[in-house]
Amino acid sequence: MPTTGELDRTRAEQTATWDAVSDGWLAWTEDFERAAAAVSAELVRLGGVRAGQSVLDYGTGLGEPALTAADVVGQTGEVVGVDLSPRMVERARERAAGRPGVRFLVGGAEVVPGGHDVVLSRWVLPLAGDRPGLLRALRAAMRPGGVLAAAVWGPPAEVPMIALGFGVVSRLLALDPPPPGPGPFSLADPEVLRAEPAAAGFRDVEVTELAVDFRLASPDAFAGFTLDVLPPRPRAALRARYGDERHPDVHRALVEAAGRYLVDGGGVRLPSRCLLVRAVA
Repeated sequence: MPTTGELDRTRAEQTATWDAVSDGWLAWTEDFERAAAAVSAELVRLGGVRAGQSVLDYGTGLGEPALTAADVVGQTGEVVGVDLSPRMVERARERAAGRPGVRFLVGGAEVVPGGHDVVLSRWVLPLAGDRPGLLRALRAAMRPGGVLAAAVWGPPAEVPMIALGFGVVSRLLALDPPPPGPGPFSLADPEVLRAEPAAAGFRDVEVTELAVDFRLASPDAFAGFTLDVLPPRPRAALRARYGDERHPDVHRALVEAAGRYLVDGGGVRLPSRCLLVRAVA
């Protein structure tokens, strides 16, 4: 069990990271959401979201799946998006401008309001420093019989959209494998994903899979995406070693890695495995 100090450090690091990469992710939102929208739609379906409901999106980032849910609950419903990153929340609010019934809060489980019919979360649960505590808090924020629908990534080898570029950067920097703990792939085992909500008091836990068909215009675009969303630590390490994270050697390594995924027309297809969990409070 992490100590309070360890949890505070994890939270501070994650907040700083997501603040730093918010502009990069915003720049690639259109490309990313062409495929990721299917995950938002499936979460809304699994959650049984309908008009008039109250929905929480935990770890909303730039506003998904909150905005997708808002289109379903309509003016008689409510969607609340919560995220640690003030800059991500700022951009989510900009994207939601003019939409009734959707609002965004900065913070973690401590700011989550109660009484929700559905809780959604897309690729955020694996990052939680205290995942059992978070799952209990999300369950407490739901009405009896409410539904949790969350997406997590599968194993890194099956998620090239996220893991391929970071793997290239890690090899260039000769980084050690990440230690056990919070990270984008920490719930890649379906059995763990099934067991943890059950341990937090959820029932009728089901895990399914979805192949997310990410596509980018070219290997150059893949290199640009990877470098634009690169977290501060590896970005600083690349600058220290190469003088610039966009050094030709770095760019070339990313382009070559993406070349294995070329399709007709010069684009890059990066099908990535997503696990979906549905559970009842």
